[in-house]
Amino acid sequence: MRRLHARYPFLETARQAVEEAEVDLADLVVENPTVVERARERVVSALTAGTTGEPHRNPRVELLSYPVARVLVSLVDEGAMASLYARAEAADAAERLRAEIEDDTRLRSTADDRVTLDRLLREFDLTDATTETADGYRLDVSAYLELAAERDGDEWRLVGRPVADGTVPVDRDELLTLLEQAVEERVAARLPLPVPDPIADALADEVEAVRAALDDHQFAHSFDTVVPERFPPCMRALLDRIRGGEEVPAHSSFAAIGFLSAAGMSPDEIAEQFGPDAAIDDRTVARQVARIVDEDSGIQYAPPSCATMQAYGDCVNRDDVCATISHPLAYYETRLSGSNGGAEAAEGADADGQ
Repeated sequence: MRRLHARYPFLETARQAVEEAEVDLADLVVENPTVVERARERVVSALTAGTTGEPHRNPRVELLSYPVARVLVSLVDEGAMASLYARAEAADAAERLRAEIEDDTRLRSTADDRVTLDRLLREFDLTDATTETADGYRLDVSAYLELAAERDGDEWRLVGRPVADGTVPVDRDELLTLLEQAVEERVAARLPLPVPDPIADALADEVEAVRAALDDHQFAHSFDTVVPERFPPCMRALLDRIRGGEEVPAHSSFAAIGFLSAAGMSPDEIAEQFGPDAAIDDRTVARQVARIVDEDSGIQYAPPSCATMQAYGDCVNRDDVCATISHPLAYYETRLSGSNGGAEAAEGADADGQ
C-alpha cells in the first residue's frame, strides 16, 4: 500500500487499494491491534484536537486505520460525531495539500507520491468547472454554490463576488478551502455505516473510549460575559504564547480556540484576542471554530479537559481553584461566580500581580 493512500485515504484509488488487498474487516479488528489503536486515536484526536493525530510510520497501518475509524464513528453515532470526525480528516488533508503545493513546481508535479491540486480537482469532478487565471482561478457558479454553502463569513457570499460568464473568482487558498469541504463531505458520506455484531463486539472497548472523549467535550452551557482575567491559568499561558508569535502545537491552538469560543467569543473576536503577532491567522481561527460548533445540533464542543491538558503538557501555573475542578470551563465558571474561597484567593492573586 502506497504512502500516498495513507496520507489521503479518502481517494478513490485508496479505496481500491484496500479492496485489492482483500482485507477482511472482521479479522482486521481482532488480529491487528495496531490498526485498531491508530483508528481509535484518529477519532479521539478529532474530538480533542481537531486533527487525526500523528500518522503511523507504517503506510499499511495508517491506511487501514481509516475504514476502522469510520466504523468506530458509526458505532458511537451520537450528535455531530460524524461531522466532527469528517472535519478533522478534511482539515488534515488540506494542511498536507497546502504544504505540498507551496510552490509552482510542486503544483504542477505529477509525481505518484503526492496529491496535486489538479489531481484533487479530477478526484471531485471539478476539472471542467475550474479555470486557472493570471491571478487565481474561476469556478463555475453551480460548483461554487455547492461547496461554499457551509462556509461562514460574508466573504463567501456570492453577492460580494464579481460573477462573470457563469463563473466566480477565487484565489488558490480559497479553492483549497472549497476542496476541503469536498473532502469533508466525502468522508462523512454514508456515515453511520451498518456494522455487523462480531465487529461491534470486537471494538467495544474502543467505542467506550470514544464515548468518554465525546462526553468530555460536549458542553451546553453558554456564558453571558467574557472576562479574560478570569480565564484559567492554562489558557492565559496559551494566549501569552500565541500573542507572542509562538507556533504552538495543533492540540494547543485547538484548545485555546475551543475555550475562547465556548467562553462566548466569535471567530473575529478570537483573532483579535490573539493579536497581530500570532502565528494563527483569521482563516485558521474560522476553520477551527467551524469544527467545534455544530450549527445543526447546537452543540458546542468544549476544549480538552484538565486531564487532557496535563497529558499534552499544557496544564501550567495551577492555583487553588485548579484543585477543585476537572475542566478549564469549570474553572472559568467558578471564577465568574466567585462561589468559593479558592476563586476569591485566585482573584486576589491576580490583583496583586497587576
